Amino acid sequence: MSLAKALDADQRADALEHLAAGELDVLVVGGGIVGVGAALDAVTRGLKVGLVEQRDLASGTSSRSSKLVHGGLRYLEMFDFALVKEALEERGLLYTRLAPHLVRPVPFLYPLEHAWERPYVGAGVALYDGMAMTGKYDMGVPKHKHVFRKQLARMAPDIRTEKLHGAIRYYDCQVDDARLVMTIARTAANNGAHVATRTKVTGFLREGDRVVGVSARDLEGQRDLEIRAKVVINAAGVWTDEVQDLIGGEAQLDVDASKGIHIVVPKDRIRSECGFITKTEKSVLFVIPWDQFWIIGTTDTAWDYDLAHPAASKTDIDYLLGHVNRLLKDPLDHRDVIGVWAGLRPLLKPMRKEGEMGETTKLSREHTVANPVPGLVLVAGGKLTTYRVMARDAVDHAIRDFDATPASITDRVPLMGAWGFEARTNQRVALSRSSGLDIGVVDHLLGRYGGLVDEVLALIDARPDLGEPLEGAEHYLRAEVLYAVTHEGARHLDDVLARRTRVSIETFDRGITAARPAAELMAGALGWSDAQLEDEVDHYLRRVEAERQSQLMPTDQEADEARVKAPDIV
Repeated sequence: MSLAKALDADQRADALEHLAAGELDVLVVGGGIVGVGAALDAVTRGLKVGLVEQRDLASGTSSRSSKLVHGGLRYLEMFDFALVKEALEERGLLYTRLAPHLVRPVPFLYPLEHAWERPYVGAGVALYDGMAMTGKYDMGVPKHKHVFRKQLARMAPDIRTEKLHGAIRYYDCQVDDARLVMTIARTAANNGAHVATRTKVTGFLREGDRVVGVSARDLEGQRDLEIRAKVVINAAGVWTDEVQDLIGGEAQLDVDASKGIHIVVPKDRIRSECGFITKTEKSVLFVIPWDQFWIIGTTDTAWDYDLAHPAASKTDIDYLLGHVNRLLKDPLDHRDVIGVWAGLRPLLKPMRKEGEMGETTKLSREHTVANPVPGLVLVAGGKLTTYRVMARDAVDHAIRDFDATPASITDRVPLMGAWGFEARTNQRVALSRSSGLDIGVVDHLLGRYGGLVDEVLALIDARPDLGEPLEGAEHYLRAEVLYAVTHEGARHLDDVLARRTRVSIETFDRGITAARPAAELMAGALGWSDAQLEDEVDHYLRRVEAERQSQLMPTDQEADEARVKAPDIV
């Protein structure tokens, strides 16, 4: 088996053929972080596995997080020590073993507004580091450090320090969430899982009370198929309640959708060596370094509208700007905002009677696995960092009646690109010379592809024009657009500009200038006609305009009405 199996059109066609033939051991529904994690867990136990996703990989919550791999410092205040320790162990595992090419450490400052906070917050951060150091895996990041007012002024010149008593610097990690999902899916496919995107489940196959598979529709080929499996794992996230309605009976899980929005501003608008975190009246505010930008988030509000396209309102953006400006000497305004995204957290809540309401921030982030009917397993809740634990628990539950199935080994399965990353990093100067690319560009590629950088460089070697920057998004190469199609499962322009790259949130025009050059690169690989190319570009422009209009609206309802005017192309 090739160690670099691509997610391309041939792989998708082959996956659909295998899904429709015979019986799988496990079918996973949902191509978010938990779904792809479950597929990888199951296939590396030696099971026959399929995965279907109705849109693109990570097209929902899993591409719209804060992009942090962290223990969750604020959960210590809730005395949720088990959740924090588990998450810190997973952080160390991802950074040091499974995905060192994708996960990187980030320093944060916790500003201290009162003198009494130093011992209180200091004790919490010391406990945080202590849990990480005593976990199963390497901590990987530096320990915390106390910072006093003069030091803080040097480290973060744009922070208002006159009313602060210094800060505490600590480390967490970050990751491009959509890239992590795609890489896990590709690793699962490399190990034998059959992964098919744009394949929508339309119903469950039943034999008596037992679920024995699903009926599905290939949205691209416009054909129906039946996929039979001994057990179906539904990793539906915020759609969990809808799945339970589909199978009927009394619901076992109750999941709330909590909206969190983030904004992106240029790096030069906030001079600071570190990101920072501060408490708000409802949650916490993160200011996170992100390459040439800052990510600022997040909000935490109930969302009762379209689950596929949550929308950020002007009120949401004003909330973030208002809170971050309390810390800044030079306040930000709407003109500084480059990108915006909204995502939905799937939060488990106690089963409650109809009509009762509750605060979403008080609901649990811990995950639960349920078995509403024989042959069907639901997994919900949790957070990005602990996806592997959620996936393991879901597969354990799904196969509890199987004969002699091995235990999970995903803590020892590096993701594709991890192998060779360290060696290629050591060879970065030689790679720069042989490819003709600047050393900064090579570093950029290593941080996105790791040991698979040779595949991208091979495209450039065959077509030197691919080594040029993408017009309208010069921090990406043209080769990265083509590679997204030929190796990473991208099927539409939106997949490339919003998830395989982050052009849609990293350019002031939201990717409008880059849309046509990117579509022209994709067209040849995907066999698009001129009309299809025009449709792709038109759809992307409509999506950008719908999002911009939604962000001018004062309420969620008005923002939702503006956003849904640009539905998905498939």
